[in-house]
Amino acid sequence: MYNLPNILTISRIVVIPVIFLAIYIHTTLWSILAGVLFVIASITDYLDGYLARARNQNSVLGRLLDPIADKLLVVSALLIIVANGMVHPISYIPVIIIMCREVLVSGLREFLAEFRVGMPVTRLAKWKTGFQMVAISMILLEKLYVIGEYVGFLGEWMLWVAGILTFITGYQYFEKCLDYIYTVENNKKNPVKVVEQEVKKIAVKVKTAVSEKVKNTAQKKRGPKPGNKKSGTYPVKRGRKPKNKSVTTAE
Repeated sequence: MYNLPNILTISRIVVIPVIFLAIYIHTTLWSILAGVLFVIASITDYLDGYLARARNQNSVLGRLLDPIADKLLVVSALLIIVANGMVHPISYIPVIIIMCREVLVSGLREFLAEFRVGMPVTRLAKWKTGFQMVAISMILLEKLYVIGEYVGFLGEWMLWVAGILTFITGYQYFEKCLDYIYTVENNKKNPVKVVEQEVKKIAVKVKTAVSEKVKNTAQKKRGPKPGNKKSGTYPVKRGRKPKNKSVTTAE
């Protein structure tokens, strides 16, 4: 429970309040510190999964906290970006898309978990996460000396790429959930097919049992067959009688 992957996951949750203070402390040093902490936290997001697989330290606590820590970290960073006006107002669109997608996927996973249906992470979703983490890190580090302005501008463009990928992956997850719902609803609306299949199975079983019963009854009426070892009777061989021959005996 207290292995290294779980400690890294918990550290991402612990560092969130520190990063969130960047909303209230408007200094260059604190903004850079928040960006550096977010970069470190993003790296631990990769390391905890890698170490858990490499050391075979997968745990229930890790599977519970890992998605929660990721969502809390991303949402907190997006709130800092919007509150401090670090991006152009038009770039609030991908921010809203990312936040809505996180809520949507969490709701879908909770709904499908009731039916024990999994929703695995796709390769495109992993690319989305990579673009998202890099974009937020670059925007938070826009106050770096000399290169900060260019880093922030590039990060804003990457935020749009992450927003597009987020929309696509969110729609894919939603479509999978709808397919499952349609399947369940169609089974409920067409119970005749299910009943028909069950009746056919019962009819086949009854037919087989009746045919076996009739066969056994007919065999009993006919009696045992000649030569049946179980009845103990054997057929008598009929052939020609042997000829009488004169036999001389020596006295």
